[in-house]
Amino acid sequence: MPPVPPVPDRPADRIRVKRIYRAVRVSDGSRVLVDRLWPRGLAKDRVRLHSWCKEIAPSDELRRWYHANPDAWQEFTARYREELSHKADLLRGLAELTADGVVTLLYASKEEEQNNAIVLRDYLRQILEKNDKTGQDG
Repeated sequence: MPPVPPVPDRPADRIRVKRIYRAVRVSDGSRVLVDRLWPRGLAKDRVRLHSWCKEIAPSDELRRWYHANPDAWQEFTARYREELSHKADLLRGLAELTADGVVTLLYASKEEEQNNAIVLRDYLRQILEKNDKTGQDG
């Protein structure tokens, strides 16, 4: 097994995103699927997940709305951030994983620049940076 790469000092820098169909790497750290639906064509025993946190994913209503309105990225981001603001326990759990190293948020979308994992990563980074400045834990 290859050596584990160094872990960034700041917890906010430990949150990464990756398409679940890409190869598993040691550098992924804790792999967390953050989609509501299981990715097509993948066997559950082959993806090496730490956890599947489907409750943190956008609501079915929002997911369907964005699928029908793919050009509405800013609106999707605002709506998803609003949903995330009501999921403190789930966010805390994900943030706490950074104490042990890198956390890779996995998603299935073909859209690599505009997907729920990107919004979630940025939201978590804001929480971790705020906690880092105030000296709080996750």
